[in-house]
Amino acid sequence: MFPPPTAKEVVEKTVAEFGRLDVLVNNAAQQHMQTDFTKIDPAQLVSTFSINVFGYFYMAQAALPHMKEGASIINTSSVTAYKGSPGLVDYSSTKGAQISFTRALSNQLVSKGIRVNAVAPGPIWTPLQPATFPGEKLEKLGDSVPMGRAGQPCECATCYVFLASEDGSYVSGQTLHPNGGVVVSG
Repeated sequence: MFPPPTAKEVVEKTVAEFGRLDVLVNNAAQQHMQTDFTKIDPAQLVSTFSINVFGYFYMAQAALPHMKEGASIINTSSVTAYKGSPGLVDYSSTKGAQISFTRALSNQLVSKGIRVNAVAPGPIWTPLQPATFPGEKLEKLGDSVPMGRAGQPCECATCYVFLASEDGSYVSGQTLHPNGGVVVSG
């Protein structure tokens, strides 16, 4: 069934509990290492896009009827949207789709006073990393960024707080990059 009832249920429970909905943070993803592009099977592709892209659409669609002027939608993307990752082709593709989704939805909602932005972290120590990478690759997580280390979730948190707050009231359609100093464009 599309969209899944989960998005609507989550939004309805939130509104019932708090009486309103001011901020939506889309932050769900899966990634699977696959160094041979031809071995990304259809089931993996559908699953990755379903969670990483379709889920963002469904949550925003469920939330919008409850959001008023001044509200904010923040989509979590990744540095891979800008530089790609040879072992994460399907994941990188979904992250690029999230950036395009952010920009397009921002253009549509700006006249309603609802801001839409993204955060595109670099290597961050989250449960997604050990679930994806083998030990030897995990040990080197973050070594390739200019700061020479992986970041911590708290080093991304201020990006979300800024975009959700009144301090970010003049920012929409943009992406913040807590990524250890990797210079990206686009």
